[in-house]
Amino acid sequence: MTGSKIIELSSPTLKGSVSVEEAILKRRSIRSFSSKELSLNQISQILWSAQGITDKKDGFRSSPSAGALYPIEVYIAKTDGIFHYLPQGHKLEMINQKDVRKELAKASWKQTFIYQAPINVVLCAVYSRITSKYGERGIRYTYIETGHIAENIHLQAVSMGLSSVPVGAFDDDEVQKNLSLSNDCKPIYIIPIGYPK
Repeated sequence: MTGSKIIELSSPTLKGSVSVEEAILKRRSIRSFSSKELSLNQISQILWSAQGITDKKDGFRSSPSAGALYPIEVYIAKTDGIFHYLPQGHKLEMINQKDVRKELAKASWKQTFIYQAPINVVLCAVYSRITSKYGERGIRYTYIETGHIAENIHLQAVSMGLSSVPVGAFDDDEVQKNLSLSNDCKPIYIIPIGYPK
């Protein structure tokens, strides 16, 4: 998007106070969120766990990807707009300043906790990036990768004292329209995140 606002994100924390085992033990799907906003540092950490660069030399990311082709694009919807995560440089690109959480909730068959959550991470696929190499099998690899990313996000949220819930029930076309996604970028997974109520 030409002329879009770019937000530099803080460097991720690489050592937390909650073990992986503890995060796995405590992870639950929470569907009731307080209205307390997340800080940009918290959002930065969540996005890094999703697709942050962990090997600058080869460009490898925090979640595995078949052939390192990375068909998943990460978007967030929050009170002040829609943003696209740019792993290279660890930045956010503002898409627009519209709060679309109500529209996302409506497109998700009125799951109101989507609107209550201060942020919603939306994982979207550009299938052609991976099917060009692996054919139809690449679609399966995309779903596997989505699972890797989502689990990282859920466990990262727990380790930060936040809650999350996986959402797969939604009208794909409506979510795509609400997020102003290009025709080749298809939503797969919505993850509302926030402080539990």
